[in-house]
Amino acid sequence: MVPRKVFAGIVFVLRTGCQWKALPKSEFGSASSVHEYFLDWKRAGVFVKLWRKGLAEYDEMEGVAWKWQSIDGAMVKAPLAQEAVGPNPTDRGKKGEQTKSARRRAWNPAVASRERCPNPRCETSGAHAG
Repeated sequence: MVPRKVFAGIVFVLRTGCQWKALPKSEFGSASSVHEYFLDWKRAGVFVKLWRKGLAEYDEMEGVAWKWQSIDGAMVKAPLAQEAVGPNPTDRGKKGEQTKSARRRAWNPAVASRERCPNPRCETSGAHAG
C-alpha cells in the first residue's frame, strides 16, 4: 500500500470517528491493512513524532502560549452531525421536554439523607447494630 493513502485512511477514521471496517475501500484500500499500519506506526512512535514536529512548527509560525494551557471536552452532541446521523435512537417515542436534556428539573430529594443498612438482609423497620 502507498503510505500516503494509508495515512489518509487513518486520518479519515480519526476525523470521522467511523469504525475501521467502515473505511471506504475504493479510496483507502483494505481497512484491515490500514488498521495494521496504524498499529505499527503507533508502536513506532510515528504519531508522537508528527505531533511534536507540528507543535514546533506552529510555535515558530504563531507562537504557543506555554504559560497558559487549557483542556477542552465535548459533553454534548456534535451540532453539525445531526442531519447526517438523524435522531438519537433512545429518543424514539418521547414527546416534548423529555428529549431536551438541557431542560432537566432540579433534583430535590424528598429526604435529605438516610442510613443504609450495611447488610442487605437486615431488617428495614428497626435500627441495625453498628
